[in-house]
Amino acid sequence: MKPHQNLEVWKKSFVLVKKLYFLTSSFPTAEKFGIITQIRRSAISIPLNIAEGSARRSDKELLQFLYIALGSASELDTLLLLSKDLGFIDPLECDSVLDDLNIIFKLLIGFINAVKKRIGNRE
Repeated sequence: MKPHQNLEVWKKSFVLVKKLYFLTSSFPTAEKFGIITQIRRSAISIPLNIAEGSARRSDKELLQFLYIALGSASELDTLLLLSKDLGFIDPLECDSVLDDLNIIFKLLIGFINAVKKRIGNRE
């Protein structure tokens, strides 16, 4: 198993990607190259950046990729709220996905803080 696959934040974000691919398949077809693509790209960016950062040689590089993942999570949050307001997603379903995303936010921030602490201890 690859090191990133042991990370809880990677596991949860990977599951969220699959959930969002399924969920966005019911969006209006007119949004195929719009909000659907944006949601999928921002969602997949989270576990991809965690995986890539985990494969890097230094904690400073890892930290950079974790911040990119955090930015993608923020983008995804906005897209989900917009989708709910536009009626593309059921409000209860959206709230459930946002709850999952909030857990990922907390795990990412915790991971970032741990890496920052490791970097600080070496300097």
